[in-house]
Amino acid sequence: MSLSMSLQRFLAGMEFPATKDDLVREAMRDGLDSDDIRMLMQLDHDSYDARWQVRLSLVASADSALVAA
Repeated sequence: MSLSMSLQRFLAGMEFPATKDDLVREAMRDGLDSDDIRMLMQLDHDSYDARWQVRLSLVASADSALVAA
């Protein structure tokens, strides 16, 4: 599973550490599409120290959703 280019650009510009609420709020402010915002809302952890942690969590969440389907 790969992240959309808009979500990748968003994460590259985000300051860390950040909470899940920070990520969702800034994504909405930046105008990310609803699928990207939904993915951020489904993150497993409440806070992240680095963008690689967010990416890892997003990919793991998407992969587990595919397995469950």
